[in-house]
Amino acid sequence: MSALEIQNIRKTYGDVETLKGIDIALESGEFLVLLGPSGCGKSTLLNIIAGLAEATSGDVRIGGRTVIGVHPKDRDIAMVFQSYALYPNLSVHRNIGFGLEMRKVPAAERDKAVREAAKLLQIEALLDRKPSQLSGGQRQRVAIGRALVRKPEVFLFDEPLSNLDAKLRMEMRTELRRLHQMLQTTVVYVTHDQIEAMTLATRIAVMRDGRIEQLGTPEEIYNRPATLYVATFVGAPPMNLLNATVEDGGLSIDGTPVILPLPHGAQKLDQGRELVVGIRPEALHLSAGGVIEATCEVAELTGPELIVTARAGSQRLTASLPPRTIVQTGDMLKLDFENDTLHIFDRASGQRIG
Repeated sequence: MSALEIQNIRKTYGDVETLKGIDIALESGEFLVLLGPSGCGKSTLLNIIAGLAEATSGDVRIGGRTVIGVHPKDRDIAMVFQSYALYPNLSVHRNIGFGLEMRKVPAAERDKAVREAAKLLQIEALLDRKPSQLSGGQRQRVAIGRALVRKPEVFLFDEPLSNLDAKLRMEMRTELRRLHQMLQTTVVYVTHDQIEAMTLATRIAVMRDGRIEQLGTPEEIYNRPATLYVATFVGAPPMNLLNATVEDGGLSIDGTPVILPLPHGAQKLDQGRELVVGIRPEALHLSAGGVIEATCEVAELTGPELIVTARAGSQRLTASLPPRTIVQTGDMLKLDFENDTLHIFDRASGQRIG
């Protein structure tokens, strides 16, 4: 029995269909990230799971029972919001235990649950403070602690780290990962940040215009993107996409003299078929016998890598090179790659081939 089942969920606002048939089955202990840009429907789906919005059609089942029409407090879920939603006049201790207090949990049991959560989150020394006396990261820990003491079937996170600076986001990602590994809880997490998705998830649902473009592990999403959209959305720098045409058993890169060999699984493509060839920037490397000749336009040192933007004929591409590489604007580069690092997509449909 799945911890969470989402069955053909649709949501419309007048003539606008926000969710167009979402199906996901989540096993106990999984960490699912709903990843996509603003307006793709990920927060709407989370709100439907939480009971904060009603689906137009479809079913949501938690622990094997349908929760359509069930009040949020009776769904056995706990939600962590982007805005923390702490009570400013209450101490950290009371903020964490407030839900238990409203459920008439005895004071001793409530205190024990709060202190256990605070210990897990390493905020034991902050229990007597008010939210105004806390940093952003500490406030988010309090919000997570309030969810933890509930011990629900499913945890829901709505972009909980987006208000934090870069350093705190990284620290809290590590903290969330540690907590999930310790507690083995079932989590649905909404974000537009691909780094959060890749580092936290056991599975990622990449969403676009109310649909799931691809559902898979972080490795599957990154190494075998199902569509052009997924290929460009996941990855930093994003995947290079080069227009190509099948010619004489090879891939002729449009606007260049380059002809690449067809990768495994794509040898039977029709002559003249228009494709898009994807190459991750980190798959490219400098080589005296490189098959792609490109002129360097910009070289940017980020610290761990040198990001080179270059032009091959009429097409632009990006290469991630070792930081000690010496490359100047205007240099002619010869770039090579392993054949099995190519990704082939149909240009018309955007679907992966092979």
